[in-house]
Amino acid sequence: MTWLLLAETSVPEGGLFDLDATLPLMAVQVVVLTFLLNALFFRPVGKVVEDRESLIVTSRADAKQKLAQVERLEADLAEQLKGARQAVQSIIADAEKEVDVLYRQALAQAEAEANRVKEESRRGIEAESESARAQLKDKVSQLSATIIDRLLAA
Repeated sequence: MTWLLLAETSVPEGGLFDLDATLPLMAVQVVVLTFLLNALFFRPVGKVVEDRESLIVTSRADAKQKLAQVERLEADLAEQLKGARQAVQSIIADAEKEVDVLYRQALAQAEAEANRVKEESRRGIEAESESARAQLKDKVSQLSATIIDRLLAA
């Protein structure tokens, strides 16, 4: 109970809040400290954050632009590759046709040469056959004449 009396007597007359010059002084100190902290710490840190954010935004925009450019180039290269494949297939088809034509020409030429050699051989055989027949005919005539001469002589 004595403590309660002492607590009541030690409180000055203004009550719980005393509205003397300390409250405005504290308010001024808080405002000055806020301006100082803002000027010395928060503004430079905010500037660094904004600079980084703008760097990130520009880097992202550049990356998107480069990605779009890469995709365009990739599409162009795919189209060129498709065209090149079609050109190669066309060249291969033309080469196959040319090889087929050359093969047929070579085959026809070989057949013509074989027919020519066969015909020459046939003619040669016929000529030799005719020559052999003529010789045999002469010999037969000679033998016939000899036989007839011997028969008539006997």
